[in-house]
Amino acid sequence: MLSRKIVLGVLIACSFISVQSQVIKKSPSKSGVKPRTIVKTKNVNTLLWEVSGHDLREPSYLFGTMHILCAEDAQLSVPLKSIIQKCRKVYFEIDMDDMNEMLGAMKYLRMNDGIKISDLLSKEEYSRLEEYFKKSKSPIPIGMINRFKPFLVSGLISEQSMNCKQKNGMEELIMKEASLRDKQIFGLETVQFQASLFDSIPYEKQAKELINYIDSIDSYKQSTKEMVDVYRKQNLDQLDSLVRKSDPGMIEYMDLLLYGRNRRWVRQMPTTMREGTILFAVGAGHLAGEQGVISLLRKEGYILKPIKN
Repeated sequence: MLSRKIVLGVLIACSFISVQSQVIKKSPSKSGVKPRTIVKTKNVNTLLWEVSGHDLREPSYLFGTMHILCAEDAQLSVPLKSIIQKCRKVYFEIDMDDMNEMLGAMKYLRMNDGIKISDLLSKEEYSRLEEYFKKSKSPIPIGMINRFKPFLVSGLISEQSMNCKQKNGMEELIMKEASLRDKQIFGLETVQFQASLFDSIPYEKQAKELINYIDSIDSYKQSTKEMVDVYRKQNLDQLDSLVRKSDPGMIEYMDLLLYGRNRRWVRQMPTTMREGTILFAVGAGHLAGEQGVISLLRKEGYILKPIKN
């Protein structure tokens, strides 16, 4: 079970990275990056979309997940259950049903060359990290956490900061429903690929962001609450707005962590969709915006229709 929680931390880190690096006091970007044009989703609040047209004989579906929610907020709608029942396959970001993949994840979550977080921080900073995890009563020992890529540790903290006793993820609910319907589960990426993304961001920068996260934990808890509220409202445009408020220092990595992955998925999806009805369930932050999956699929000639959820 511990390994499964850690792998979920990878997903959480990918999902929350834009929000957890959000500046508390908003300031104009000095990065020189021009603001993007906002592509509205027709003011329709839904996480569920039908994909049709182009070269498809049968429609496929796109659903925006949140990897960790309080249990009372994690529910499957009747339309989503119906789609799971009729689809041929379900695709998540990673194949969460592949236990070899999940159990083998540990080796990909550590920093390269034996680097530790304690090597990247001052003694006083690392003591603050140790103290935080002692107070949080984390099931993962600090000695193990010390070897993790710092942004993954931030992801684990995001999960712990949610104010509820029992948590669940939309992927887990979908996977259970798919299992009842004897549907196969696949992944658009591997754990190895997701974890490798964080090797492209300097470990020193990640470690400093981690300490900043801990030092400003109350503000980041509020950011997490804001994201959950937006998710519950199924407002993809507002979710995209949260992403675009990222710390200017993180803008250079958004293509790596979010937009580049969207483009990669949209290149994969057509071949899979031609097999029949497919459900793609990926983090909701990937769907909206000019560089979101919805917009990219439309640019490829597909029809994206919102479904009441």
